[in-house]
Amino acid sequence: MVKIVFYILLFVHLLLNIDSYAQTNQIDSRKEELTKLKDEISRLENELAQKNKKEKKTLEDLDNISKQNFLVNKLLANLRSEEAQKENEINKSVSNIASIENEIDLLQKNYAKYVAATYKNGTHTEWETILDANSFQQAVIRLEYLKRFSVSREKDLVKLESNKKSLLIAKAKLETEKKEKEILTQQKEVEEKTLSKKLKDQKSILAEIKKDKKKISKSVSDKRKSEQKIRDMIVKLFEEAEAKRKKEEELKLKREEEQKLKKTETIVSKETKTKKEVVQSDYETDLSTSNFTSFSELKGKLNWPISKGKVVRKFGESLNPKLKTLTVNYGIDIRASGDMSVKCVAEGVISAVEWLPGYGTVLIISHKGNYRTVYGHLSEVFVKEGDKIKTGGVIAKIGESVEGNILHFEVWSGRQNVNPEIWLRK
Repeated sequence: MVKIVFYILLFVHLLLNIDSYAQTNQIDSRKEELTKLKDEISRLENELAQKNKKEKKTLEDLDNISKQNFLVNKLLANLRSEEAQKENEINKSVSNIASIENEIDLLQKNYAKYVAATYKNGTHTEWETILDANSFQQAVIRLEYLKRFSVSREKDLVKLESNKKSLLIAKAKLETEKKEKEILTQQKEVEEKTLSKKLKDQKSILAEIKKDKKKISKSVSDKRKSEQKIRDMIVKLFEEAEAKRKKEEELKLKREEEQKLKKTETIVSKETKTKKEVVQSDYETDLSTSNFTSFSELKGKLNWPISKGKVVRKFGESLNPKLKTLTVNYGIDIRASGDMSVKCVAEGVISAVEWLPGYGTVLIISHKGNYRTVYGHLSEVFVKEGDKIKTGGVIAKIGESVEGNILHFEVWSGRQNVNPEIWLRK
């Protein structure tokens, strides 16, 4: 029995070590990513500090602090994700502990019943059991019952000891998880305070830049360059999606050909006249957006990305009122009032979170049917790449630009940008 307990505990220990090793690798990878983000933020902070000594408030300074905000947001997104994951692990551990405790309680009650019965009726040897029997058949049955009962009791004792050890391990693991979550929460709070301070610094720089017409003109020029970068990002996402679709279509055709070949190879035996069975299986292409609702059917019905706002710059060519220059807009610019929350217009998956001069943080969401929506001029971001978002889900907050609290919004069908106002509800 001691050997059985030893091997069970050894097995549990090995499983925990394997799980611990995998978790350690994940933690190391995350730490490395967070360290890189922090290093880049420090570099930008030092760069900005040196410029501030010369008392300059330029667009480069604005871009610097804007990029810092973008990096802090990425840091926060990772910490929030880890915190949620840790909360999930804690809930699983609590459930596991409750399950082990229930099983221990049941085993103890069963064993208590056995002890009580033994005390009341006394113990019987195998010889006593045979001599007390009314017949040979009854004696055999009694012996078999005693053997099975004895084996069952030994198993219960082994399981009880094993569960007690598992309970100690599970409780220790829970305490570790709680401490780790506490550290993550503290880190998240520190970064949230950092972001709040940087947003104030950004506002201060913006106030200076808004007074300078040349700087505003330079900002518009930067936006034009960034618009091309957004287009490049959309094209890249489109090409990646198309490549994936073609690959899955090829796999589907290959599977169908294999199935046809198997059907033709059905063998009919001349001797038995029986057919050889061919097992068939359906193959379904499952693209990353295939489970979402159809985006194309939402034309003219899309929810607005903000609750209250006014379109101040329309799709296509438009005249800048301050600079009197003609510019091309790939989407629309909406001036927000009141709530600055940005919402996802239709369910999709976050495909890109990038920083671009003139636009700050930009989000791209992929929807079913190779449609994509773009959200620019963001300050706080609550999502990360790979997150699946439901319609109306809050994804970010609008940041302040040289033009005010403006949300830049685009709709793309494949490689082609389309007028968002045609898609949004009237």
